Amino acid sequence: MKQITCIICPIGCRITVDTSIDTSNSEYVFSGNQCKRGIEFAKAEIASPVRTLTTTVRTTFPQTPVVPVRTSGEVPKEKIQEIMKVLSKIEISEKTGIGEKLITNILDTKCDIIITSDMLRRES
Repeated sequence: MKQITCIICPIGCRITVDTSIDTSNSEYVFSGNQCKRGIEFAKAEIASPVRTLTTTVRTTFPQTPVVPVRTSGEVPKEKIQEIMKVLSKIEISEKTGIGEKLITNILDTKCDIIITSDMLRRES
């Protein structure tokens, strides 16, 4: 048995997945979901969990020591720590803004790291 909290909608159903059943036909038994979207989320979460990563990156500007960034899409959950290590070594020294790519195709995930604030452009 495995418990998954669905994050598709605000309800946050606690879905129980019975993984002890013979999975040679890739069928699991789901319970606790209130809609079909919960089952689809749980199937994806068991097969290959992904997340959108939001964090901050350091800058060289004293008035704005960090700026918020995010991935342009969902990345494999197992790559998040590795992505964070890459981002921890970066320091922005240019006045960038919302939507600008900081890194293209980070760690071959087909996702970019995008700046999500205009704080640096507003800095005088």
